[in-house]
Amino acid sequence: MTVRRLPVLPGLVVLAALLAGCGIRATEVPTDYGPAPSRVRCSPAEPDVAARAAPGMPVRVFLLCGSSLVAVDRTVRVQDGAADSARRVLVAQGLLDQLATPPSAVEKEAGYTTDVRRGTRVTGPRSGDPEDTLRLSTDPDDLTSFALAQVVCTFSDSAAAEGDGSVVLAGPTDLPVRRYSCTDEVRARPGSNEPPSGEVTDG
Repeated sequence: MTVRRLPVLPGLVVLAALLAGCGIRATEVPTDYGPAPSRVRCSPAEPDVAARAAPGMPVRVFLLCGSSLVAVDRTVRVQDGAADSARRVLVAQGLLDQLATPPSAVEKEAGYTTDVRRGTRVTGPRSGDPEDTLRLSTDPDDLTSFALAQVVCTFSDSAAAEGDGSVVLAGPTDLPVRRYSCTDEVRARPGSNEPPSGEVTDG
């Protein structure tokens, strides 16, 4: 008896090859096509009523949130009738105190932190300094890049700054007095962009 061979259709061969070698491999990593929720909102869930109700002059200070600086509302107390030079120092000290104060519970929940240490002090110029100099109890070079950015950007947005928004800072040592500026780059990435500065030579 003769066995007849049935012709194999070319299409079936191709289909078999596809089924054998071109399947989709399972991945071990779960895939989520939706956007990942951010755990750092950088915006308080609700207004900080206690901070807004505090007596004093309304100001803004820059806190850290994520990798950026974000302005939040604060108040500082300034003695009535103080001369302009004394007023600048009082405002600067009030701002430093606010920067060194831990964020409120609402702000912490929203992701805010600060890198400015408690106890940082500020005084006015020494003899020979430019009249708008603010001398910190720590040399600006010894501050972290985050803390320096917080101080410079907070001062530049206040009565402690000069008319152009720059800030003249020095420390307790004899290092040169320098003029600092707060830029968009500093506010966006304070960890990798220090405030631009230049030595002040005129007293």
